[in-house]
Amino acid sequence: MKLVLPVLLLGFVLLVLLMDKRQVKNIFETISVYWFRLAFSFLVLFVLNIAAGFFGVYVPINLTSGLVITVLGIPGLTSILAIALLF
Repeated sequence: MKLVLPVLLLGFVLLVLLMDKRQVKNIFETISVYWFRLAFSFLVLFVLNIAAGFFGVYVPINLTSGLVITVLGIPGLTSILAIALLF
């Protein structure tokens, strides 16, 4: 088990070294876009939880709801809000 992380890290470093600079840039740009979207979705969930708390509705703030909003966007936010209203 202790060997898994160094092997994965070494494989990632070798993969980055073997790839073209443009491909590496595109991969890291895509990853950074999704990290920003994930952070922004948690901010939206926090604000929504505060606003909906005044009406007695509590929106769950967890990794699953953050990922749903990150991947789906506004439809994901709508679905999380609908689930919070129904249950």
